[in-house]
Order: sequence, then C-alpha cells, then structure tokens
Amino acid sequence: MADWGQPAFRSKQLYEWLHTHHVGAYDQMTNLPKALRQKLEKEYPLAGLALADQQVSRDGTRKYVFTLADGVQVETVGIPSDPRDEEAGRLTVCVSTQAGCPMQCAFCATGHEGLSRSLASDEIVDQVHAVQSDFGRRVSNVVAMGQGEPFLNYDATLAAMRKLNEKQGLNIGARHIAVSTCGLIDGIERLAAELEQFTLAVSLHSAVQPIRDALMPKVASQPLGMLREALLRYVDTTGRRVTLEHLLIKDVNDSNDDLAALIDFCRGMICHVNLLPMNPVPGTSLDGASQQRLKEWRDVLEARHIDASIRVSHGSDIAGACGQLKNSL
Repeated sequence: MADWGQPAFRSKQLYEWLHTHHVGAYDQMTNLPKALRQKLEKEYPLAGLALADQQVSRDGTRKYVFTLADGVQVETVGIPSDPRDEEAGRLTVCVSTQAGCPMQCAFCATGHEGLSRSLASDEIVDQVHAVQSDFGRRVSNVVAMGQGEPFLNYDATLAAMRKLNEKQGLNIGARHIAVSTCGLIDGIERLAAELEQFTLAVSLHSAVQPIRDALMPKVASQPLGMLREALLRYVDTTGRRVTLEHLLIKDVNDSNDDLAALIDFCRGMICHVNLLPMNPVPGTSLDGASQQRLKEWRDVLEARHIDASIRVSHGSDIAGACGQLKNSL
C-alpha cells in the first residue's frame, strides 16, 4: 500500500478483508476506493478454492475435494465433535499441505498417488475458511494431517499456521494446531526453534527399524535412533510433549515384540501415543489389528506410565479417514 501511495490504514483494511472476513472478491471490500480495488484485481487476482465434490459421513464428518486455480485438486476433512462429548461444539479441520504425497507409505492411499505439487500458504488457509463457512461455525482445531508431508513444504505450512493463529485471523490457539510429519529430522529441529507452541505429531508406526523401513521407505535414511534423539532434543528445547502416531497392522507391527520396542522408544520422553485403527485402502493387502489388540496395547502402555489413547476413526465410510485421501470423486 505504501508503494502505491496509499495511507497506512489501507493495509490494515485489506488484511482484515482477506483474513478476518475472508471475502472472495475485491468488490466486496466496500471501504476501499474503487480505483484501488480495480488495481488489486489486476495485480493480485484472488483465485480461491472451487468445490469439486463433497461427501457427508454418517458420523457427521464432511470430506471436500477442492480444485485449485491451476486445476490441481486436494482433499480436506471437517470433523465435528460428537454432541455427547465433553468438548461438544469443537470443529477440527484436517488440511492438506501438498497435492498428493511423495512419501509412498505402504498403508496410505495418498502416497500411492504420488506428488502433484506443494501448496501455497493461502491455499492451506483457504481450506480452513471453506470448511468453517460450510459448517457455519467456528473452527476450533486444525491438524496438518491431510495429503502431503508438511515438512517438505515447511515455509508455506508454518506461514499458514501463523495466519490461522493470528488474532486478526481465525484466532485458533497454537496448541490447537498440530503438524504431523513422517519424522523428517530437519523439520523437527526447525519447529523446535519456532516461538509458537504448535503441536508436533510424528507418524512412527513401528519402533522396529526393518518394519518401519518397509512401511515408510522414504524415511529409511533417517533411522529410529536419530529420530529418537531429535525428539528428545525437541522436548528438552520446547518443554512440550510429542504425539507418536502408531497404526496397528495385523501380523505386521502388532506383536508383543513390537510393543516392547515402542515402550523402549518412549522411555525418558514426554510423549503421548495415539494408537490408530487401520482404515481400508484400495491396492493394499494390509489389514488392521482388532479393536481388542488396540485396547491391549493401550492398557500395557498406560501400565508403563506412557500416555496412550485409541483414535476414533471419523469418516471412514466416505474415504475421509487417516490414510484414505486420494482425491476420489
């Protein structure tokens, strides 16, 4: 605005229209002069997201396929809390940080699709605004657990998280914003140095090296020992606990030896283990462990004074749950 000879308050007005009111066209910015609106439209056109498809789960979860300005598509999931829960009224948005994913994890439909491109920060933020508008209620939590590896798009992901956290924006508390990674150590170390208290979640899925390498081949070059040291440094630097996500796959990573290895990995670390049921993924022969096995693992972990819970799978009937996102129309 200064470069264009505009008074300083125009910058604040523009920012509020974009990030507080989230309007989709400059013509709606009624307190900006018409000539300025026309120049903005010419120099910085607002592309936004176009809804290509939407499905609603029997549990109230909504999955969206959005088309971006260049025709690339991404999926986003809106997850309302159960009205019977203590935190009734909560609305969580699972955003994508990339279109597709290059990590090729064996249990994930997105990884089978490959990577189209990384998203810009506004494309990440727009997903949250779109879900909030559709539900007609405030988003309380955001998790970067959709398509893509957030730390392969670190700068745009962090910029988006900051916009979501800003008071002038959606004002979502930093601790209610989570970033999930396959365990990229450089990204973990960068996040530890950030001032905001964003939550770190790590997709572990096995604390046995050969098994993890088979399930998550793209992080085989960053062995578990190095990952554990990085997480211990993260906890020491930030004072915040880490969430370890562990999918239980029948006859692959659900044995007593696998559980013992996980307990060893957690020893001395402030962490929470999130046990995940496996959702159906086309093109893979992997089967999820039983709910009884999930409960057994949770009980043993808690007996060893390791915080643990079993994630409730939302939207699996519309392919909107963990590992199922692949832009299916």
